[in-house]
Amino acid sequence: MSYPGYPPSDGYPAFPGYPPTGQESAYPPAGQYTYPAVPGGFPPSGGGTYPAAPPNAGFPGAAGYPAPGGYPASGGYPGAPQAGGMPPYPGGPGFPVPPTGPGFGGYPQQPPAQSYAGGGPAQIPGFPGGQVPSPMPGPPAAVVQYSQGTIQAAPNFDAGRDAEILRKAMKGFGTDEQAIINVVANRSNDQRQRIKAAFKTMYGKDLIKDLKSELSGNVEELILALFMPSTYYDAWSLRHAMKGAGTQESVLIEILCTRTNQEIHDIVNCYKSEFGRDIEEDIRSDTSGHFERLLISMCQGNRDENQTVDYQKAQEDAQRLYQAGEGKLGTDESCFNMVLATRSFPQLKATVEAYSRIANRDLLSSIDREFSGNVERGLKTIVQCALNRPAFFAERLYYSMKGAGTDDSTLIRIVVTRSEIDLVQIKQMFTQMYQKTLATMIASDTSGDYRKLLLAIVGQ
Repeated sequence: MSYPGYPPSDGYPAFPGYPPTGQESAYPPAGQYTYPAVPGGFPPSGGGTYPAAPPNAGFPGAAGYPAPGGYPASGGYPGAPQAGGMPPYPGGPGFPVPPTGPGFGGYPQQPPAQSYAGGGPAQIPGFPGGQVPSPMPGPPAAVVQYSQGTIQAAPNFDAGRDAEILRKAMKGFGTDEQAIINVVANRSNDQRQRIKAAFKTMYGKDLIKDLKSELSGNVEELILALFMPSTYYDAWSLRHAMKGAGTQESVLIEILCTRTNQEIHDIVNCYKSEFGRDIEEDIRSDTSGHFERLLISMCQGNRDENQTVDYQKAQEDAQRLYQAGEGKLGTDESCFNMVLATRSFPQLKATVEAYSRIANRDLLSSIDREFSGNVERGLKTIVQCALNRPAFFAERLYYSMKGAGTDDSTLIRIVVTRSEIDLVQIKQMFTQMYQKTLATMIASDTSGDYRKLLLAIVGQ
């Protein structure tokens, strides 16, 4: 299978200077996962489950981040896209700004719990008063969803008209970069695929090749990323993270530990069809030990996605994790892998809450004490996504720009992949965590058309 405009086997042409020199494995070092102190302090939040989603919104049957109340069932790869290309992520769960309240190790959490339905509370040791809420009932099959992306599908869309605008912007002497920015920053991924198909139909030329001949540097990398189908971009990023000398472990963690089951299945199949390689074999040849096993677990796309929280199981898992780490000499790494790779994110959140009562320490700090290196970062990423996924990406964006130099590939990848899912919440969390807006930091760290396009995507 081949995506329109992208050559098979070798995949997308390498971006100039990708990855950035010296940043092949850039990832916040150990000890930086607790957010840095900022004036006024970091606003932690109360525990609880996902908020109720607004009514009258449909839930897609494939790919994309799940609604607060439910995940799509896993399934096979949908096969080659039609003329319009691979569909975009349809949008993700809402994470409104968390209120102040007790948190775990300074890590922000989701909003407070809603009332529980069902029978009386069970008597469980370790919970305040010996009681634990009854399992929260799961949502009906027709769950609801709403998008929190900064990019929405443009109304009154005309692929032919946009193709003509792009052709005029690149025709003749010089390039009208602003015209290109106006189109690509205001169209959904699906609409960009349709523009690409219309361009070839109208002019008999490949839009991607024309763009590469007219652009260069970071703005070229950003625009080409925007024109990749979403699943292909994840698969392409993973391939380039393991291709050649060295491995970008941070990219493997960021993608494989944060995507849904359906997205993982799609990525694994796309990786095979586009690059003719087995992703598990590449992971085994590029990583080792407990980190390798964690990534292989993630590649299965078999995480429980039932949104009902079983508090009895959360208590048992918390006890199991304590006995596998803090409660014994040495660490049973396989126990951590099993729990964190299989439980749903809402279930893991309840486990983190139970763990803090049993161990008198939050799970993130225990992982920091019991593990090191890439497996520590991978396990922490899973826990952070269970507590607050937008906060995880906000932190990644912050460290991509903090200090001397900018990790442009990480900045581009997160802005592009989250632009139609939860970039609105990521921006909110960024402001709370670092006392400055994402747009302000991007404006001070980038320049030229690259800065204009990033700000157009992020929004002010």
